[in-house]
Amino acid sequence: MAEAEQPQDVAPKKKSKKTLLIGLALAFLLGGGGFYATWAGLLLGGGTEHAEGGAEPNPLPDISFVPVEPLIVSIGPGAEGRHLRFTAQLEVAGNHSAEVTTLLPRIVDVLNGYLRALDPAEFDDSAALVRMRAQLLRRIQIVTGDGRVRDLLVTEFVLN
Repeated sequence: MAEAEQPQDVAPKKKSKKTLLIGLALAFLLGGGGFYATWAGLLLGGGTEHAEGGAEPNPLPDISFVPVEPLIVSIGPGAEGRHLRFTAQLEVAGNHSAEVTTLLPRIVDVLNGYLRALDPAEFDDSAALVRMRAQLLRRIQIVTGDGRVRDLLVTEFVLN
């Protein structure tokens, strides 16, 4: 039995690169069009219509800020004379400003107690301030009662 030999000098057909180029061009066009539509606010209801008379911006919520006196706290027994200078403001619902101001000595006591009890190694962590802020806010809200203090804004946090 003899098999028919195929000539070996016939090269296999190359796939056309035309479809690949068309696909890449469409991908770039669709990607660019999607970016523009999102950026311009045409998608997801992001576009805002303004009346010719000018729309009034949303009014600010009724808040006030109550400053907390600066605290200087010695850091734990193993810190060898390190100190923390801490200053903050309390974001308060506007009608509760006087009540929170009355409770400031108790708030300062809570801040001092928590900051003094922290382990000195915790201050070296990059996320320490976020955790401390959340803990302090929770303690302040317990002292003042729910709904009075909305947020704690740390304005100075200096380790010496």
